[in-house]
Amino acid sequence: MSKTIREEIETLREELRRHNKLYYVDAASEITDREYDRLMKQLEKLEAEHPEYDSPDSPTHQVGGEPIDGFTTVTHRVPMLSIDNAFNTEELTAFDQRVRKLLATDDFEYTLEYKIDGVALSLIYEEGSLTQAVTRGNGVEGDDVTHNARVMRGVPLKLLGKNLPAVLEVRGEAYIRNSDFAEIRAEQEAAGEQVFANPRNATSGALKRLDPTLSAKMRLHFFAHGIGYTEGVEFETQHDFIKQVQQMGVPTTPEMVRCANIDDVQTKLEMLIDKLPLLDFEVDGIVVKVDRLDLREELGNTSKSPRWVIAYKWEKYEAVTQVREIEISVGKTGALTPLAHLEPVEIAGTTVSRSSLHNRDEIERLDIREGDWVVVEKAGKIIPHVVRVEIHRRTGDEKPYKFPIRCPACGGEVQQDEGGVYIRCINLNCPAQLRETLRFYASRSAMDIEGMGIKLVEQLIEAGLLTKLTDIYRLAEKRDELLALERMGEKSVDNLLTGIEKSKVQPLWRLLTGLNIRHIGARGSQILAEEFGTMDKIMEQSVDELAAVEEIGPVIAESVHQFFQSTVGQETVKELKAFGLNMGTPVSDRKQSSQQAGILAGKTLVVTGTLKKFTRDEIHEMIRAEGGKAASSVSSKTDFLVAGEKAGSKLDKAGKLGVAVLSEEEFLSQIGKE
Repeated sequence: MSKTIREEIETLREELRRHNKLYYVDAASEITDREYDRLMKQLEKLEAEHPEYDSPDSPTHQVGGEPIDGFTTVTHRVPMLSIDNAFNTEELTAFDQRVRKLLATDDFEYTLEYKIDGVALSLIYEEGSLTQAVTRGNGVEGDDVTHNARVMRGVPLKLLGKNLPAVLEVRGEAYIRNSDFAEIRAEQEAAGEQVFANPRNATSGALKRLDPTLSAKMRLHFFAHGIGYTEGVEFETQHDFIKQVQQMGVPTTPEMVRCANIDDVQTKLEMLIDKLPLLDFEVDGIVVKVDRLDLREELGNTSKSPRWVIAYKWEKYEAVTQVREIEISVGKTGALTPLAHLEPVEIAGTTVSRSSLHNRDEIERLDIREGDWVVVEKAGKIIPHVVRVEIHRRTGDEKPYKFPIRCPACGGEVQQDEGGVYIRCINLNCPAQLRETLRFYASRSAMDIEGMGIKLVEQLIEAGLLTKLTDIYRLAEKRDELLALERMGEKSVDNLLTGIEKSKVQPLWRLLTGLNIRHIGARGSQILAEEFGTMDKIMEQSVDELAAVEEIGPVIAESVHQFFQSTVGQETVKELKAFGLNMGTPVSDRKQSSQQAGILAGKTLVVTGTLKKFTRDEIHEMIRAEGGKAASSVSSKTDFLVAGEKAGSKLDKAGKLGVAVLSEEEFLSQIGKE
């Protein structure tokens, strides 16, 4: 039976809503922009021909509407409070201590979310339809900007799904993407208008327009991050809320992560900060929230802010400079990383002359060209990065950058990661890869070969003394050739050869780290060495057996398995064995040896705080060498906590549990390494 006109209209509406969710929420579009526009025009045509089926929540109403006379003031049913800030890890630890003091339980987690530098906005849905949008205002009252929210990209006029709540107030941030902002400024410049200073000001201005068609031209977006007033729905956690509203088609703050405790928060903060340069929106902090909503109620609010949330913030500094050229750097894993060489500019007391552009997709997103003027940002300890291009300053002399189709270092074939963004040189003998691999292998993070820095590595490659990793151990036979190198006297050569010889007895985990296997760093190497004992045992494991190890997982497992099944991997290990490198100790022998001789046999130790003489990895190594277990969190099973300066919450927990605390000096004394 053929569909009625009304059914056809409703089908098109649902299809467009589904594609909006795929694009704005899931980042997994199924159709092209042209196909989407075709569906929209088809719906517009049917609605124009049959106005009796018009609906205020139709996707066609997101392209504009009639201007309004003025703004109406609305009282928030739940106040939109501001949140406290922390500017260092000590203040985060103090926040955690306050939370734990007020709660009668330790059974909770934190969530981390980017703090979008936009304009706070509340969206109210009744029976699934958007009925009102209100700015934060003074926290008690705000302006009704529903007419402008209806034209915001990604904001659903009708939620997806069945059994939708009677009332759902979703709170978040309105913002303009950096890439859109660059184009808007170029358009303003061309029209002879005054250009906006920054995306936040532009967003605020767009929300205050009385004519929604003008607001629509500002390309506003929205990210949800919080809950306001609700009826007919309950959420147990922040994580639960985010997942549910995503399913309803509401875009949410990306990259939200859960953390077990404040130490986990501080670790994962760094992970989120590392991703900042790849974001297409302004961020001025990371928000830490208690995940459980019932505990939020228990914690309550002060007169100004909730007690269950804090924003970790940093000062942001920007400067405008010009791109002189773009070049490609080939890393130790073969990744081709574009690098922008900039006219030197001072930002926050340091001179910035270059910035990573990360990958080909980032160049396309920024639409960055040689000769462009760009905004470069430095925030806290974050490496400077290009925020956006000043398109309005273009003269026509700028040169679009063409990403190389072959490796610029060796001319070899390149391939894009399956399902990823990075393009890599697949020639394992690529000199650029070799240089970075050798540098990393000799570094303190891996085999710690004294005297083998990047300058010497480059000299050795140029002289033909290093053509692959295992050639390091052939240098002992080439003393005369080493002495012939520039700035290499007898003492330097002796130090180098001594360092190479010492590296042969480094623990297995350091060797695994130095092999430069994709996705596996020091921590993963330590876990594998601890679990399997020897290199041979690791090489025997299947992908599933490796993935079953706690903290390893399928991605690392696949990468490790592929390396050890490859000809290069097997040949490398074979040669390193022949040179007498430490390939580990069988687990059974290690346990027996530890029980017989280890001072820390059967003991579990946790290391925290800032140490003076050794790194945490080095202390962990000493613990394992003495038969002990190096754990990451304090529990009732912990025997000792080795605490440096600024030990934080682990020290507090050790005190509550009665765990013995050792200073770095006391620990070294216990194992006879004063």
